[in-house]
Amino acid sequence: MSAEPAPSVVEPDGARGPVHAHDVVPVVELRHITREFGSEPRVRALRDVDLTLDHGSSLAIVGVSGSGKSTLLNVLGCLDRPTSGTYLLDGIDVSRLDEPRRAVLRAEVIGFVFQTFNLLAHRSVLDNVMLAEVYRATPREGRAERAMAALERVGMQDRARFLPTRLSGGEQQRVAIARALMADHSLLLCDEPTGNLDSANTAAVLGLFDELGASGLTLVMVTHEEQVARHAQRRVRMVDGVLTEEDA
Repeated sequence: MSAEPAPSVVEPDGARGPVHAHDVVPVVELRHITREFGSEPRVRALRDVDLTLDHGSSLAIVGVSGSGKSTLLNVLGCLDRPTSGTYLLDGIDVSRLDEPRRAVLRAEVIGFVFQTFNLLAHRSVLDNVMLAEVYRATPREGRAERAMAALERVGMQDRARFLPTRLSGGEQQRVAIARALMADHSLLLCDEPTGNLDSANTAAVLGLFDELGASGLTLVMVTHEEQVARHAQRRVRMVDGVLTEEDA
């Protein structure tokens, strides 16, 4: 029997090569990232930020309003470009990509979950999850089946035909997470994902995040809630654009 070819991994220059145990790339590598806004005086929202995230890890970003945590999340999500520094996403140097290629990479690698659920009230739960692929122009064939599989991952398959208005806040957030999981992303970015939930639903969503992390998904959460921050494997604090590692 002939040996099967080695699996491949995206190199920083976009090429693909064999994977070895010692050279599997992290999901995220930030090197000396800065982000400035305005003209004079310029506002430095991020100052020389370094950050590495491996597959299956979870990170909480905490800090007061205006500290730079939302700017950091936007850079991680390829929604904003840093002023200087290097961002490697799944080994790809994002700074080398034009906007169309950045959009494709963002759609393939990154899922987003927000404090507001952003569900269409007049469409079913299943329709809301399927919309993730409509926006990505994914072929229609098998879309409903893929949406149901995503709902099963978050325990919401029995609510597939419900309208979002019939769901609790925690259930709506689970649907929003299922929508973010439709593309089998490597990285899930969550902006205050439990901000609109009570303590019981917060615990349920955090338990779901644990399950997703165990499956290999990498999670980054911006949060003001200490309970949520303590739940992550790692915690960093933003103060005036400077990132500092804290004990989780």
